[in-house]
Amino acid sequence: MEILRAEHLTRVYGTGDSQVTAVRDVDLSVEKGEFVAIVGSSGSGKSTLLHMLGGVDRPTSGRVLIEKEDIYRLDADRLAIFRRRQVGLIYQFYNLIPVLNVEENITLPCELDGRAPDRELLRELCRTLGLEGRLCHLPNELSGGQQQRAAIGRALINRPAILLADEPTGNLDTRTSDEIMGLLRLSNQRYRQTIVMITHNLEIAKTADRVITMEDGRLTGDRRGAQQL
Repeated sequence: MEILRAEHLTRVYGTGDSQVTAVRDVDLSVEKGEFVAIVGSSGSGKSTLLHMLGGVDRPTSGRVLIEKEDIYRLDADRLAIFRRRQVGLIYQFYNLIPVLNVEENITLPCELDGRAPDRELLRELCRTLGLEGRLCHLPNELSGGQQQRAAIGRALINRPAILLADEPTGNLDTRTSDEIMGLLRLSNQRYRQTIVMITHNLEIAKTADRVITMEDGRLTGDRRGAQQL
């Protein structure tokens, strides 16, 4: 079942001589439960594409459908609610709230929605992520890997339709990167979580089921299976 579709997606910045086209007429379809990696060099447009897929950066033209909802037809308030409930976002630099502890950071999307978190899911996530003994710690009391684990928990607490990861291991050492990728794969397998991840690292991309390459704002390849890299 298709869960994400992008049609003729284009993003242009600036005007006149300073105009830059970051993403050019991209079509993309992702099925429920897929783990997709988008690879490309710096400046290829992959981060811009991911942010448009997640409702963070509005396209110049084209449309994005998540579970058949044309997200850019929503007004700003409805889009913010949809994004909070249906899109999980993981960033390279974690983006945890420094004055909130681990549990508060993880449950923040629920609090913003004005509802209590699913305590059973919270316990399961914290156990899976190895954060059971860190729930009362502030972000500055955690290692980089622990902060990223908390960010993953926050992204999953609302059981989103899709999880978008922007260079999730870019700020981590090799061992911790392997652990984080293992957790993403686990969430894909255990919760059948749909994941779209961008990375410049081909070794990291090999953990995905499907690898899409991007150059100069265009998708230039789409392969299934790490053995094809």
